[in-house]
Amino acid sequence: MVFRFAVLVRRLLYLLRLLHSARAGIPVLAIGNLTVGGSGKTPLAIHAAELLQAKGWSPAIVSRGYGGSVRSPRGVSLASDPAEVGDEPVLMARRSGCPVWVGADRAAVIAALRHEHPDCDVVILDDGLQHYALRRDLEIAVVDARAFGNGCMLPAGPLREPRTRLWSVDAVVAHGTHAVKGYAMRLVGDEAHRATDARERRKLQSFAGERVHAVAGIGDPNRFFLQLARAGIKVVPHPFPDHHPYRADDLEFGDGAPVLMTEKDAVKCKRFARPQHWVLPVRAVPEPAFDDWLLRRLGELGHRPKAA
Repeated sequence: MVFRFAVLVRRLLYLLRLLHSARAGIPVLAIGNLTVGGSGKTPLAIHAAELLQAKGWSPAIVSRGYGGSVRSPRGVSLASDPAEVGDEPVLMARRSGCPVWVGADRAAVIAALRHEHPDCDVVILDDGLQHYALRRDLEIAVVDARAFGNGCMLPAGPLREPRTRLWSVDAVVAHGTHAVKGYAMRLVGDEAHRATDARERRKLQSFAGERVHAVAGIGDPNRFFLQLARAGIKVVPHPFPDHHPYRADDLEFGDGAPVLMTEKDAVKCKRFARPQHWVLPVRAVPEPAFDDWLLRRLGELGHRPKAA
């Protein structure tokens, strides 16, 4: 109840403009969730970036860089250290093909980003639903199969904000759940690549019947394990905490069996990857109506892509 009250007061202070909320000067699309832990919001952010680029926009992704040590604005590249900028930003830089920047003050990050990338005309705010210090033009809440847990706020439950917060967002994306009404989304991944050489690939089905160590340090590791099991793989599960800082011995299991891990985990294991380590990338596939809605709403804001 104390946490719920604090959340309510904080949001009210921003709504009454008693706490400052900065404008970015370009459209801001905030993607987040109500619970702690991952829900598929990062794959959705990558999907949104790819969609907007295909339609002529010049998007950028801004993140806090959770799990990293950087606080001041910094651009993320494929060579960035996840220990400094966070694991998800490195993944997004690798997959999205657009600028990715991190920092604690997202308004300052966007200012620095636009100075370096003046062509940027829309910002995707990853995990930014609760960052009220920056105003947003569109809000998308992602709800996964875990839904709202026991329905309690932190620390008694997983909720960062009450369920009623969904009433004020612009869209809800439901990933593997019918607990809420919204646009349906799937996470799809059917091809793994070797961690030491991404050019070497295997269909996930080729591991069927094989004993495999499955490593996942994400919000819901069981989601990854079930995906492998559905492919007929004999899974030996190894769950780790979300954003776990991996060491080489974390992936030593005393045998030569293949090790399958998520792409988010792989960016932190690159330095000590071995040939038996395999990575399974996934992509977000929301229903087509979501893409239509997003493009229409950006158009309604009075903005158009520069290429249009």
